[in-house]
Amino acid sequence: MANPPFSQKRNFTFTAVLFLFSFLLMLPVLLSSGRTLEFFRIPPLYRALLTPTFKTGSFSPPPESVVVLCSTSKAQSAESPFIRRIVGKNRISALQNPDFNDRNRDNGDAPVSQNFQFDERQRENGENSMVQKSESPVFTNGSVSVRAELDDGGAASADGVRWGQNCNLYMGKWVRDDKYRIYMPGSCPYVDEAFDCQSHGRPDSDYLKWRWKPDGCHLPRFNATDFLVRLRGKRLMLVGDSMNRNQFESMLCLLREGLPNKTKMYETHGYKITKGRGYYVFKFVDYNCTVEFTQSHFLVKEGIRINGKGNSNPTLSIDQIDKTARRWKRADILIFNTGHWWTHGKTARGKNYFKEGDLIYARFDAIEAYRKAMRTWAKWIDSNVNPAKKLVFYRAYSSAHFWGGDWDSGGTCNGETEPISSGAFLDNYPLKMKIVEEVIQQMQVPVTLLNITRLTNFRKDGHPSIYGKNRTTGVKVSTRRQDCSHWCLPGVPDAWNELIYAALVFQQNHQML
Repeated sequence: MANPPFSQKRNFTFTAVLFLFSFLLMLPVLLSSGRTLEFFRIPPLYRALLTPTFKTGSFSPPPESVVVLCSTSKAQSAESPFIRRIVGKNRISALQNPDFNDRNRDNGDAPVSQNFQFDERQRENGENSMVQKSESPVFTNGSVSVRAELDDGGAASADGVRWGQNCNLYMGKWVRDDKYRIYMPGSCPYVDEAFDCQSHGRPDSDYLKWRWKPDGCHLPRFNATDFLVRLRGKRLMLVGDSMNRNQFESMLCLLREGLPNKTKMYETHGYKITKGRGYYVFKFVDYNCTVEFTQSHFLVKEGIRINGKGNSNPTLSIDQIDKTARRWKRADILIFNTGHWWTHGKTARGKNYFKEGDLIYARFDAIEAYRKAMRTWAKWIDSNVNPAKKLVFYRAYSSAHFWGGDWDSGGTCNGETEPISSGAFLDNYPLKMKIVEEVIQQMQVPVTLLNITRLTNFRKDGHPSIYGKNRTTGVKVSTRRQDCSHWCLPGVPDAWNELIYAALVFQQNHQML
């Protein structure tokens, strides 16, 4: 056969080079598509390696845009992040749910388990992550393969999960679930007297049989062992008032269920939990981690002044951070709250109490003081927290349910046995929470807002009421002052900690994609 003319050879070579050049230009686009990688049956781990990632110094989203944190088969829209990172001046992190939704389940897209791992060197280099490395640390479960269960018995993991779209974890309802108990009443030695309702003679138990269910999506079922592995070598600290101590005790009881040997958990100072002590450190020996509580009623500095009669009066320096802040610096995960003490007595009146610099205001509005105090807290976070190494949560205001009065004026909740099902109270949203949102939006360090206010609006049945004292010994206990602010344990604060766990799981899953 005769050789083709030289011009034909040249045309063929030119066409081949053009095709190769076009393919190379399209390769990044093809690799960025989860569907393309799935079509070629590329395993999930290699999909993560092949998919372009956000790195400091390379690709950056446009200013004021939302960085999408969760994606599997395709990039999710900016309307459905699990933690929104708003780049630019306004920057808030609000926990939402990228979980497995009902439509995916109906289509048969069942997720499978995957061994969550992440290399520390990759994290430091900003690799294998869809966020800039300055955004947040990764709390993985090392090399332990754990199947994360959904609250309805399904499974959730980083491999194959179709995240629920436009799902707000805090819009939902409490559903009856007789089998959903992580620990049993009376089984946890870390519940103090004020919250141990069943042991103190509360006759009903239906308040224990409710599970929080977001609209249109599912929470991963709390897995104590998985949580502890994610905490390995780290310090989790709750900072705030007695409501955060309520949550702290819940966290201890939940994590205790992940220990085969319960003696491998202890308070490092030998302290027994009581409302009179303000600092606890619980060590989990097998995981070399701690769960801690630091009492700070206002997050800003409490003090005293001596009046003209030589008597001491309390003050609150709304421009100075609380003295316990030196402890906050040592934690890897911080969970803050303040709120209930701002409604009490002298704080609410604002007379000769609030202080800025050396000036004690004769009168000062409590709401404006709260705003200034939250800005002081935010400034401290922005100045002292490295978001590449720490996670910061702010737990929202927990609703009280006093009928016929307040906590100090004969308000009651005794006899409530079911959640509120409807009514205006469910939409109650305190002005303080609007202030919190405003402050967090202006922060430079991302803060995850656990917005549990509406979730707690439902639960008029969950408070200790008259069962914060032991009523089984025959000693008469007054019913005039009831506790309709705090929560029985087990109970509502367990759901708050499930949301903390969900945040860690979802953040891990995002980082693996």
